Parts: sequence; structure tokens; C-alpha cells
Amino acid sequence: MSTTDRTSDTAMTGGHVQPTGAVAGYRPERTLRLSVELRRQFKRRRTVGVLVMMVALPLLLIAALQLGGDEEAAENQRINLVDVATASGLNFTLFVLFATTNFFLVVVYALFFGDTVASEAAWGSLRYTLATPVPRARLLRQKWYAALVLSVGALLTLVAVAVVAGGVAFGFDAIRTPVGVTLGQGEGLLRLAGMVGYLAVHLLVVGTLAFWFSTVTDAPLAAVGGAVFTMFVFAILDEVEQLGSIRDWFPTAEEYAWTDLLQTPVDSGDLFRGVVQSLVYAAVFTALAFRHFARRDVTS
Repeated sequence: MSTTDRTSDTAMTGGHVQPTGAVAGYRPERTLRLSVELRRQFKRRRTVGVLVMMVALPLLLIAALQLGGDEEAAENQRINLVDVATASGLNFTLFVLFATTNFFLVVVYALFFGDTVASEAAWGSLRYTLATPVPRARLLRQKWYAALVLSVGALLTLVAVAVVAGGVAFGFDAIRTPVGVTLGQGEGLLRLAGMVGYLAVHLLVVGTLAFWFSTVTDAPLAAVGGAVFTMFVFAILDEVEQLGSIRDWFPTAEEYAWTDLLQTPVDSGDLFRGVVQSLVYAAVFTALAFRHFARRDVTS
């Protein structure tokens, strides 16, 4: 090959290949944008099904409370949020949160986070996505963000429907706590926002645990079910008083700390501990997911 030919080939190559070896114009940050991933997730039946359930559940609970007689309600000797659920729309919303915290919302977060990677691995489309090419870390990060948006969106949908439907059914009055304390509408809405924010953070524990499992297995049901089962085990162990202060370090600890926002003045000790502990667990599980996915063989 002549010197002229080599010079021509070099110039042609330099025009189409970056110094890193990537094709000219390739930008990793432009691959798999969050909007694209969200559109993909919104088209899935499980996303639509969850959102439908979030809308239907408050309506079903309203019907149940309306059908239930005062005599049956009086038989409940425990003081809890169900005793004042029909006092106002805000009270009803608090009851909905109380009823869904330890199961329904746990499953929702586990579903959105645990299904995102494992389902594509099961379909065999994961390796094609990486061949686009999308960097592994970016792919996992975008899926994490999409799962977070869907999970928090589902939580906000549940709360919004509960507030509106509860207000129509029981009135838009102030919050009346089980111990007789009354909070005005403005303050009640502010505290409700704090409760939703706390739950959004606390539920990241089960969400990121399912996300980690999703990078380990190709079976979405195993990832979702494994995370939910783990949380249920810790919830059961949390009832064993002989474990003492060890229970304070369980991932299920402080799951109902948001109810402290009903106190006057607010005791923020458990709230602060719950937020910090949840963020630590979420960071650890997320780091484990990224570590495993970086080493995982997804080409077979």
C-alpha cells in the first residue's frame, strides 16, 4: 500500500471514529433517555394495572366504610386511624396510608423495581439494549430512575384519589386524630405531604432490594417475591420482643414513624432515624445491584 493510500485511510478513519474507539457522534449520555424508558414502562400492562388499583382501592375502602354500620365500628376497642376514618377526606387518606403501608405499597415498590431488569433478561431483550450500545451503568441507572418515578407516581395517585374521593364522601374538613387533637386543613395537608415524603423514602428499602434481586435473577417473580418475602420475615421478627434493640436495625423498623406527624408537637426522632436508615439500606442495595450487573453475563 502506498503512502498516499495509508494517509487517505487514516483520514477516513479519523473522520468516523473518536479517539476512544467509538463511532463519531456517539454520546453515552444520549442513549436510553429517561423519557424513552418511561414510555416503555407505561406501555406495559403491569403499570396500567397498578395505576388502576391505586385509583380503585380508595373507592373500595369508601364503599366498605359506608356499608359498615356504627355498631360494628363500635366493637373495635383499639384506638387507631380507622376509628376516625370517616371524619373527613384527610382522615380517610390517613386511613388509606395506614392500611396500605405494610403490604400493598410494599408490593407496588417491589414490582416496579424488581421487574425492570429481570423481565428484559427473561425476554432476551437485555443484551440487544446493551448492544445499541448503551453503557451498563447508564442502562441500570435509567431503569432505577424509571422505577422510582413509577413507584412514587403510584403512591401520589393513591393519595390524590383518596383525598378527592374521601373529601366528596366525608367532607373537606380538618384532621381529627384518634386522641382528639384537631389539625386545620392547611396544616393537615402540610403534614400529609410530609407523611407521603417519608413513605416514598422508606419504601425505597424494599424497592432497591428488589432491584438488586432483579440483577441477580432472570425471573421477575423471584425478584419481586424475594424482596416482599424478605420484608415480611423482618416484619414477623420485629414482633419478637426478646430481640430487643436489634429490631431497631431491621429494614422494616420505623415503617409507621410517619404517624408521629399527627402529634402536637411533632416528635421527629423516629422520623429522622427512619429516613437515614432507609437511605443507607437503599444505597447499599443499589450499590450491590450495580456491582453485580457490571459483572453479569447478559450475552447468553
